[in-house]
Amino acid sequence: YQYLSRYKQKENLDQFTFHPGNTKGAEKECLACLMEFCGRRDPSWTELSNFTHFLNFQLRKCEQSVFCSSVVGQEFRGF
Repeated sequence: YQYLSRYKQKENLDQFTFHPGNTKGAEKECLACLMEFCGRRDPSWTELSNFTHFLNFQLRKCEQSVFCSSVVGQEFRGF
């Protein structure tokens, strides 16, 4: 949700890294945002769960990637 809400507000995600103890937003906002980006018109709880697990996995890999690090990011903005 932290990434999706920032993406929706057109914030720069290149400098953002998720920290589990530092979250913002209410549960209702989170659910609405997840449903919006899920890609299904009326997603089930299982579909939302699969979407969040997949997205979380991909974002963790992105945060750990050298290609998304601040060093490379200075050379290749938006990469």
